[in-house]
Amino acid sequence: MKTLPWLHPARAALLLKALEERILIIDGAMGTMIQRHGLQEADYRGQRFADGCDAAHPHPHGPGCDHDLKGNNDLLLLTKPDVIAGVHTAYLDAGADLIETNTFNATAISQADYRLEHLVYELNKAGARVARQCCDAIEATTPAKPRFVIGVLGPTSRTASISPDVNDPGYRNTSFDELRTTYREAIEGLIDGGADTLMVETIFDTLNAKAALFAIEEVFDARGGRLPVMISGTITDASGRTLSGQTAEAFYASVAHSRPLSVGLNCALGARDLREHVETLATVADAYVSAHPNAGLPNAFGEYDETPEEMAATLKEFAEAGLLNLVGGCCGTTPPHIRAIADAVAGIPPRRLPAHAVEQAA
Repeated sequence: MKTLPWLHPARAALLLKALEERILIIDGAMGTMIQRHGLQEADYRGQRFADGCDAAHPHPHGPGCDHDLKGNNDLLLLTKPDVIAGVHTAYLDAGADLIETNTFNATAISQADYRLEHLVYELNKAGARVARQCCDAIEATTPAKPRFVIGVLGPTSRTASISPDVNDPGYRNTSFDELRTTYREAIEGLIDGGADTLMVETIFDTLNAKAALFAIEEVFDARGGRLPVMISGTITDASGRTLSGQTAEAFYASVAHSRPLSVGLNCALGARDLREHVETLATVADAYVSAHPNAGLPNAFGEYDETPEEMAATLKEFAEAGLLNLVGGCCGTTPPHIRAIADAVAGIPPRRLPAHAVEQAA
């Protein structure tokens, strides 16, 4: 792997300095907050998609593309950017140091469900730009505390390792090259929109993540520079494994070659159930360690019941045990959760990198 300079050296230096000084706070759930707005089909469509098609560009599916768009939260970056900016700002006000772009499903594979594959670059650029504007606005009021934009690359709605057909175990509905191509388009948009870092997150299939990491390196090579890369996997059940069958230690071994700034876990489980797996990463990883769990496990109604105080108390124990460099929330978390977590870990020293890893991170 080539050693490339930072694309934004001043921003990278600020992030590395902050990581050495304290535990940094990642924001909370985007979908949970969007749901509170009660948006309807017309809100998702806005003017540009009001007639069922894309008024700004000739649509590759032709004029008969009247697909429902409600639920395509990434599209709100183009039709309701004020809603997304409001969520980002609420988390920044709650104490977040890093804001994740609203681009979890902004890949051609996931946008194909809405026949909006042609929007991938635009969505990612808009996602980074909106988050950048929110971070810059609050950073201007507190210049001693920089805020950072995490460009999010989600797992897509397909898996390269597992067949979706129980009757045909060898079948795959995507490939490494298809994933690599759609990730590369998303990465270009995130960088052009102003992301400080890239995060491959909610990884349930490590082969998907490897395609994303390969695409990241391709883009970095083409640009002659890089951004810090963050990686966050998902332990899917009590077995302590990802959906594609890896333990936390095996997962780290599979992605360590990419020299990530941080490696961590998010989603699927609440903080209590994630504890032992975060500890494993903290023991083996040469990178910084992150955790942004759900607000407990979903109840019978698909809602999350863990209060900010409960979640913060659990994550404070993570911090006191020396496991954390970055911490935040995933599904079910809100600005009050992030504020409580930020207050709980304030003043607790961050996990120290192994001595031999300090040079590598810089």
